[in-house]
Amino acid sequence: MAARDRDPGLQPERTRLAWRRTTLSCAVAAVLAGRQAIHRGLSAVGIVGVALGALVWLVFLLVAQHRIRRMDAPRPPPLCSRAAAVVGCTVALAVFGAAVLW
Repeated sequence: MAARDRDPGLQPERTRLAWRRTTLSCAVAAVLAGRQAIHRGLSAVGIVGVALGALVWLVFLLVAQHRIRRMDAPRPPPLCSRAAAVVGCTVALAVFGAAVLW
């Protein structure tokens, strides 16, 4: 069966929605960390944590948008080349959020 004959069903749409939900949850985490830092008073660690959290969220957003655009292909390539960036962004966002709460 050729790639153009492939019927992916709703799988690409579910994957796009999953990427959007994950990006939204990262945005909420970054905003809540920023709110918490402002509420506690802006310290140097809080400002750095919020700034780095926002940067990590932007990188995750770029990776997610790239993947969402690639889902339009009849057979999208695997995520292997950007998987480290996604994992790194997720871990970094958690670390920066914890730094803001410290």
